Amino acid sequence: MQEISTLNWLRIGALGVIWGASFMFVSVALTGVGPFFLAAVRIVLGAGFLLCLLRVKGRRLPPLGGVEGRKIWQFALVMALFSNFFPFILLSWAQQSVASGFAGVCMAAVPLLILPLAHFLVPGERMHLRRLVGFVLGTTGVVVLIGPGAFTSTGKDLESLARLACLGAAGGYAIGSIATRLSPEVDRLALSALVLTLAAGMILPLALLVEGWPSALNTKSLLALLYLGILPTGVAQVLLVQVNREAGPSFFSLVNYMVPVWSVILGALVLSEALPPSLLAAMTLILVGVGMSQWGALRRVFGAR
Repeated sequence: MQEISTLNWLRIGALGVIWGASFMFVSVALTGVGPFFLAAVRIVLGAGFLLCLLRVKGRRLPPLGGVEGRKIWQFALVMALFSNFFPFILLSWAQQSVASGFAGVCMAAVPLLILPLAHFLVPGERMHLRRLVGFVLGTTGVVVLIGPGAFTSTGKDLESLARLACLGAAGGYAIGSIATRLSPEVDRLALSALVLTLAAGMILPLALLVEGWPSALNTKSLLALLYLGILPTGVAQVLLVQVNREAGPSFFSLVNYMVPVWSVILGALVLSEALPPSLLAAMTLILVGVGMSQWGALRRVFGAR
C-alpha cells in the first residue's frame, strides 16, 4: 500500500533543495579534485556517515545469511550499481563532452522512464493518461527552464556517445528506483548504508585507477566534499529509500523536476546569478504537471472530497 502522505511530500521537497544546492558545491569541489574522485569521495563519505549513524543507533547492516538476507543484498547491489556506480561514472565522463544543460534535461526525463517500468513491475503503479500527460508537462517545464542551449552541439568528437551516456545514467536512476521499491522489507537506514557501502567499494578503486590521488585539494574543496558526502549522498540516500518504499518510484521521480528549479533559484540567491526569463513559465508547467500526475494524492493531503 503506497503512502503518499504529507511527510513524503516534505521529503521530496527537502531532496529537491539538497540536490539543487549540490551543483554549487560540485563546482567548488572540482577546483581541487577530478570528477571521478569527486564521485568516489561523495559515496565513501556518505557510506561512512550512515555506518556511523547505524552504530550510534545500535543497528547493523542486513545479514547476508539465509534466503531473505541474500535477496536483500542482491537488491542492494542492484541499487548500488544503478543508483550510484553507473550514473556517477557515466555523467562524470559525459559532462566533459556535452552541454551541461543536456544532462539536466536527461535527468528530467527520468520520470518518463520510470512510468512504464513501474506499470509492469510495481503493484499499484498503474500508468494512465493523466499521469503520463503530467510527466510530459513536467519534463517540458525543465526543458523550457534550461533553454535551447542544452541541445547546442559542443563540436567535441565523442559528443554523440556522451549524450547516450547521459541517457544511460537516466535509465540507471530509473532502474535503481524500481529496485528500491521492490526490495524486501528491511530496516531502511541499514539498507541505505549497505547500498552506499557496496557502491563505495566499487567506485573508489576505479577513481584511484583513473585519476589517482588529488594533488590540488584545498580547504574549500574539502568543505564542499564534506557537504556533498553527508547531505546530497548520505542523508539523501535515506530519504530516497523512505520515499520509494512508502510512496513508490513514480512519486519519488517528481524530485527530478524540483532539482533544476532549486538549482537556478539558489544560484541567484547565493551566487547572484541572473534568473532566466523562462523561470515563471517553466515553474508553471512543472507545477501543472505535478498536479496532474499526483491529483489523487494532493486531494488526500488537502482533505478534498
